[in-house]
Amino acid sequence: MKFNSLKLFDGFIFSDLKYLMAYSIPLTAIFGFYMGGYWLLTTPIYIFLIIPIIEHLLTFLKIDDLEKGRINKSTHWIFDLMLYINIPLVYGILIYALIFLKNKDLFSFEYITGILAVGLVVVSNGINVAHELCHRSKKYEKFFGKLLLIPSLYMHFYLEHNFGHHLKVATSEDPVTAKYNQPLYSFWISAIKGEIVSAIEIQKKRLDKNNLSFFSLYNDMFWYAIIQFLYILIVFTFFTLQGLIFVLSVALFSILMFECVNYIEHYGLLRKKLSNGRYERVTDMHSWNSNHILGRIVLYELTRHSDHHRISVTKYQNLKSIDKSPQLPFGYPTSILLSFIPVLWFKIMNPRVPKQMFQIETNNN
Repeated sequence: MKFNSLKLFDGFIFSDLKYLMAYSIPLTAIFGFYMGGYWLLTTPIYIFLIIPIIEHLLTFLKIDDLEKGRINKSTHWIFDLMLYINIPLVYGILIYALIFLKNKDLFSFEYITGILAVGLVVVSNGINVAHELCHRSKKYEKFFGKLLLIPSLYMHFYLEHNFGHHLKVATSEDPVTAKYNQPLYSFWISAIKGEIVSAIEIQKKRLDKNNLSFFSLYNDMFWYAIIQFLYILIVFTFFTLQGLIFVLSVALFSILMFECVNYIEHYGLLRKKLSNGRYERVTDMHSWNSNHILGRIVLYELTRHSDHHRISVTKYQNLKSIDKSPQLPFGYPTSILLSFIPVLWFKIMNPRVPKQMFQIETNNN
C-alpha cells in the first residue's frame, strides 16, 4: 500500500491531510503578530515570494503532475470541518490584530503591515472559503459562508456570485470577467461597482418574483448592510477610531486582492452569443486553470476553476484538473503579482488566450 493512499478514516486517506496547508497563511499572520516588528511581513512574503518559489521548483521537478489523474469522490465530514475551522481562525486573528495595534500609530510600520497580513488572511481563508460554502445546499453552511464575508464587507458577493456571475461568466454582461487588454486597475473599478449594481438588480428581481417591495424586510441587501454596520459599530465601540480605520483598510485591501483573483480567472475568455440572443453553455474553455500544487491546496482547489463552473456545487476535494482548459503559466500568487504590471501581463497572457475568443468577440459585437 502506498503511504499517501493509507486510509485514516473511511473515505479519507493520508494524502488528504494536504488541505491542512490552507491554515499556513493564517498561521504566518499569528506568528507575525506574536513576534511583531518586521515579522509582520511574514504573511505577504510567504504568499508572494515563498509559495511562488516552491511552486516553480515543484513545476520544474514535475511534482505538480502527481495528482492530476486522481479523482477524489469522498464526501467525508472532515473535509467540511476543515472549512469551518476557518471561522474562528479568521475572527481570532482579526481580534488579535485589533488588540495588538490598539496603541499603535496609524502610519506606523506595524499598523500598515498588520493591514496587509490580516487582509491576506481575510481573502484566502475568509472570502475564498465563503465562496466554497455559499455554493452548498445546507442553510447552516450558507450562513457560515456569509459570516466569513463580514470582515471584507462584501456580503453582497453571495447574491451576485451565485445568481449573477455563474449565469453570465465569460460574457460582456459579467462584471467580473476581465476583458482582453483590460488592465487590472480599471478592472478593480468596473468589477467592484458592477458587482454591487448586479447584486441590487438580482435582489430586486427576486423580490419582484414574489410580489415584494424592494424595501421589504425580505431584502437581503438591507440585512447585509445592517450586519456590516453593526460589525463596524462593535469594532469602533471597543477599539475606537484606530480599530475602525484598521478594519475598513483590511476590508478594502482584501476586496482588491479578491478582485485580482477574479481578474486572472476569466481574463479574455468569452462565450458565443447564439441567434436567439442567449449565450452558449459554459464549457471548460471559459476559465483559466492552474494545477500548481501549493496554490491549489492553500486555496481549497479554487484554481481548478473550470470544473467548479461546470458543476458549482462540487465540493472542493472533488474538483478535478482539466487539461484542455486554458492554463495559467504560473500559480495564483505569481499570476496576481504579474497582473500588477499590465504590460508584462499582456505580453505573457495575451498569446495564451485561445484564438477562437477573438472570433467570438467579433461575432458577438
